Amino acid sequence: MTTLLALDTATEACSVALLHDGKVTSHYEVAPRLHAKKLLPLIKQLLADSGVALSAVDAIAFGRGPGAFTGVRIAIGVVQGLAFALERPVLPVSNLAALAQGALRERGAQQVAAAIDARMDEVYWGCYQAQQGEMRLVGHEAVLPPERVALPSGLGGEWFGAGSGWGYAERLAVQVAASDACALPSAQDILTLAGFAWARGEAVAAEQAQPVYLRDNVATPKAR
Repeated sequence: MTTLLALDTATEACSVALLHDGKVTSHYEVAPRLHAKKLLPLIKQLLADSGVALSAVDAIAFGRGPGAFTGVRIAIGVVQGLAFALERPVLPVSNLAALAQGALRERGAQQVAAAIDARMDEVYWGCYQAQQGEMRLVGHEAVLPPERVALPSGLGGEWFGAGSGWGYAERLAVQVAASDACALPSAQDILTLAGFAWARGEAVAAEQAQPVYLRDNVATPKAR
């Protein structure tokens, strides 16, 4: 029986989740700027409450971004530390995909336009469609001004908007049936997505736990 641990600190939320013997347990709280202090104790408490030893974990999933630079780095630092010590693989999951998966879980939304406030007058943007219980990316994730976002062409049906980027709703260049600008990614949904990835054999070595910022021109110098 697969045991997966998931964690996320890419936004204001700090969350952990565990799959063991087919049962999911999780802890989620909004704790801005306290992720570094809270994450390891939350993991320890989650494992204790579930009666599972850390050594029983088969792989560790995490929110790999996009999101707050510091938050993403905290998650990756913890994941790499645990994964190297345990000699376990990791499962990177998009935080935009986690938002979409949360909208599917909570609202039954089949098509989700996920948006996270990227600051600098931009949003992280990705569109997802449900396929057999998994939110799959349609097109590409991007960081761009609200006025330049777009829904995938050729797809009918209603779209739901999820994430802090929908705070720019009046400027976003798309129409959706409804939206929730207060939605934040959760490790519970990262765990669900990681389960699909694990079944497909997509786990990677700990050293491949890398952040995805999307805003490459900020994260790295431009090539000449």
